[in-house]
Amino acid sequence: MPVTKMEIKSRTSYANGQMFGDAGAYEQLDGVFHFAVDPKNSANETISDLDLAPTDSDGLVRFSSDFRILQPVDTKLGNRRILMDIPNRGKQLAIRNINSGPEQSPDAPIDPGNGFLMREGYAIVWCAWQHDVPDVPGMLRVNVPDAVTSGGPVSGKLVVTFQLNAPSLVEFLSSRNHRPYSASDVSEQAALMTVQEHEDGPEQIIPRDQWSFARLENGQLVPDDSHVHLTTGFEPGKVYQVIYTTTGAPVVGLGMLATRDSVAFLQNASSREGNPLAGSIDHSYTFGVSQSGRYLRLFLYLGLNFDEEGRKVFDGFIPHVAGGKMGEFNNRFAQPSSQATRSSNSLFPFSDAAQTDPETGLTDGLLLRLSSLGDLPKVMYTHTPSEYWAGHGSLMHTDLTGSRDLDLPNEVRIYVFAGSQHALPTFPPADDDADGFHGQHSFSVVDYRGLLRAALTNLDHWVTTGAAPPPSQYPRLDDGTAVLPQGVAETFECIPGVKLPNPMRRFTRLDFGPDPRVPTKTPAVIGKVFPHLVSAVDGDANEVAGISMPLITVPLATHAGWNLRHQDIGGGGQVLSTGGASGGTLRGSTIPFAATRKERESTGDPRQSIDERYASKEQYLELVKQAAEEQIGNRYLLQEDLGSVLDQAAQLYDYMTSRVAEIHSAAV
Repeated sequence: MPVTKMEIKSRTSYANGQMFGDAGAYEQLDGVFHFAVDPKNSANETISDLDLAPTDSDGLVRFSSDFRILQPVDTKLGNRRILMDIPNRGKQLAIRNINSGPEQSPDAPIDPGNGFLMREGYAIVWCAWQHDVPDVPGMLRVNVPDAVTSGGPVSGKLVVTFQLNAPSLVEFLSSRNHRPYSASDVSEQAALMTVQEHEDGPEQIIPRDQWSFARLENGQLVPDDSHVHLTTGFEPGKVYQVIYTTTGAPVVGLGMLATRDSVAFLQNASSREGNPLAGSIDHSYTFGVSQSGRYLRLFLYLGLNFDEEGRKVFDGFIPHVAGGKMGEFNNRFAQPSSQATRSSNSLFPFSDAAQTDPETGLTDGLLLRLSSLGDLPKVMYTHTPSEYWAGHGSLMHTDLTGSRDLDLPNEVRIYVFAGSQHALPTFPPADDDADGFHGQHSFSVVDYRGLLRAALTNLDHWVTTGAAPPPSQYPRLDDGTAVLPQGVAETFECIPGVKLPNPMRRFTRLDFGPDPRVPTKTPAVIGKVFPHLVSAVDGDANEVAGISMPLITVPLATHAGWNLRHQDIGGGGQVLSTGGASGGTLRGSTIPFAATRKERESTGDPRQSIDERYASKEQYLELVKQAAEEQIGNRYLLQEDLGSVLDQAAQLYDYMTSRVAEIHSAAV
């Protein structure tokens, strides 16, 4: 078994001994998994550079990974299921997303939120997979060896892309302060820096004598292999690329084996082997958000759901807000936290079913390899409109000409949460955040977390009883709910102060060479654009495709999956996008209705005002209740979430009717 030791460093009572229904009290385990994997085992053959990893006397590759587990103190009281939450940049997100927990610093005690996962009896597992996570308390990191050849460490070209929100003279050569790839030679004359007005715009080369690998120290320029300095300064909103030579290539794909083999150990190892969950697990599911959702898509694509002994690992997957993308999680010089569009994040295939790209002739599908190995898991993709407006969402379920809906495999569902945003909601409404991102509209207030709880419940029933989950809900060509972005322009732009993104996000074919895992073309050669479809909208500019929370069905505002960069952070009018180089969180918009008819007419807003729609708060809440009960009947919501839906609606009604003028779109 690849896990050679499960080293438990601490075992403490969780949440001050709080009791979680029939599952009772929980405990928290923190420690390190130690692994030794066989580079010649066929289960590992899709891992890039594994053949170049140093081996021990047994021919095995050794590495280690931080872990954290929340489990019932008495494991017999659990539901005999693991939920593995794939860490996002070293952080744990399932509790915040599924349990509606608060946002916390990585080293804070984990707040259980509403306790849903614990009340259900899940053992919640986190195992680090990302090699470049910074040294921050509470964040989880995998430690992997570097690839080596007979000539020593591996060198090669690398592209680092960034877009700032404020002026700067110096920039770190890594996304989100993760561990960088250092420049091999700070004097490298062949190194390039380019600048673009936006990520899809033409590149201009910045003369080499205007920039350097350096940082400022007490106002003096100091050579530095992990920073770049631009004499004229980096301008907010513009996109910069640095192309340079680095030395040292961690075998980053080993992190994916840590995910697989840690769960296989917890499912199969005995207590004598140090397994704290021995004999208490029947099924394992996995959940990932954004980056870690894209990670799960790559995990599926690489066929990693069977371990070295041929045993199935996960019975069900919920990749959340991943869209059609994968990521830099298994290639040489990978930057797992990078969100640059012109990277291996954006490579074909996008759909589960195999299809042929008419431009390149390549045939592939996300589940193609896995289906040849054995039983497919159940997969529920949950998305927001943000992934569609980022340019790649519709590629999950339309052909590569954008003219035909694809048939989904029987084991797959796709659920789009209409009117919501990639990030969790913001309430009270705000148009900026602590990371310096500023939108032209207030960020979305639509809270979809109840839909995630229902999705997990339906997935569990699907796996354990065979009960089919509710049908997929997403924009389709055959019913007219999937349209070009220009098809909704007139409806949106009739609203005072609202414009669609300009330029619109483009998603293009990229050529990194014969094997994208070991790029030979850096930067990639750019090819033709993929089609880009979004949901059609109604007369209020609210989306008609997907699962609609009551805030969409009984609206107080227009809720869109996109927002625009405000001019004060540069790039005004561009999509405020995680899909780009900025590394921020993709935001949607809440654009309120006028409170009164008089206010509406004074601005020329074609959307009915709140007082024209609803005679009273009581009538509004009754309509919300009816809409929620319909979704409960359809199994997209759980009965236990009716109260929270009504509470959120009441808060929003009070806010909109008392302060609506304060959250109208900024005039830009």
